[in-house]
Amino acid sequence: MADNRGVAYIGRGKVELHDIDFPTFELKDGPGVNPANVGRKTPHGAILRIVATNICGSDQHMVRGRTTAPEGLILGHEITGEVIETGPGVEFIKEGDLVSAPFNIACGRCRMCKTGNTGVCLNVNPERPGSAYGYVDMGGWVGGQAEYVLVPYADWNLLKFPDKDQAMEKILDLTMLSDIFPTGYHGCYTAGVTSGSTVYIAGAGPVGLAAAHAAQVLGAAVVIVGDLVPERLAQARSFGCETVDVSKGDPKDQIEQLLGVPEVDAAVDAVGFEARGHGSDSEHEAPATVLNSIMDVTRVAGKLGIPGLYVTGDPGAADDAAKEGSLSIRIGLGWAKSHGFTTGQCPVMKYHHGLMQMILNDRAQIAKAVNATVITLDEAPQGYEDFDQGAAKKFVLNPHGLIKA
Repeated sequence: MADNRGVAYIGRGKVELHDIDFPTFELKDGPGVNPANVGRKTPHGAILRIVATNICGSDQHMVRGRTTAPEGLILGHEITGEVIETGPGVEFIKEGDLVSAPFNIACGRCRMCKTGNTGVCLNVNPERPGSAYGYVDMGGWVGGQAEYVLVPYADWNLLKFPDKDQAMEKILDLTMLSDIFPTGYHGCYTAGVTSGSTVYIAGAGPVGLAAAHAAQVLGAAVVIVGDLVPERLAQARSFGCETVDVSKGDPKDQIEQLLGVPEVDAAVDAVGFEARGHGSDSEHEAPATVLNSIMDVTRVAGKLGIPGLYVTGDPGAADDAAKEGSLSIRIGLGWAKSHGFTTGQCPVMKYHHGLMQMILNDRAQIAKAVNATVITLDEAPQGYEDFDQGAAKKFVLNPHGLIKA
């Protein structure tokens, strides 16, 4: 069978293309693989030839050295591909199918999966509930920023596109179904965004931009996006969002200038634990800033969607408490305002079929919103560097040249 290459994390700020094993229907030992998962058989799996795989802000946290990810970990949890082989336990997915793989790995059989909570599957990660490809503390499933990848529980996990030719025409939109479009939508949906809502999205990276477009899809009247990077704010304005530059001061004051009142109906944290302060403190990291800010700007009885990543281990944090994920959150403010909070991995399967239909029927243009930018697998290290510098782009890797200009 063919050789394989993948994008490996090799130390703080560095990734490289490595030759890696071609996937088989058994999980082998390697960087980040939980010992209890070594030798795990996957007759229910499928091997994909990658058509599109994307660089995610969550990957960037690891590459910045802000997690306990081991060197040599093959990255990538946003996977779209063509099935080239199936295990003997696969019944419905067939060779030749073009599919999207949710970044959550889920068994479809446990209590959590049966209730739709696929982000916290109980059976795929021996360390704790929840798993993902190519990610720290997620069981050790090999990442998909590669040429080929194994997807376990294929009948359950894979979303088949109904028409391959139509799908390839919209591949830059459909590749966002593996993570950021459902994640952004989940942030807005759990924040109660609906027809006529006013919404504040903290963060104009790809997930924040996806959340902003999702808010529009859900019928929001006004979508306001906050960030520090002028290029990212310009990208948000390019598809009809209002923006606030949080380096210039408290978002609350700028929201009042836009809406006439200093509050919104719903807010989404698309930043996570590497948040900076606002105004004069924007040069310094202050990980609780966004959480406290969205409580401040959301009306009483409003809801907060928190798809931004928070971790239990951050070796690069500014203080000992933050290194364990303990932040100075104004929970009293949220309690007094009767806020609802939703955190954790997005259960992608809850949303991806409906969002696929929105894309295929021209009701969503997520690739345009996030400025999808195609690069080769060999250009991945440069893509990571550009993304780290704040590029207003969502980098889509094209390992086999199947995405045409």
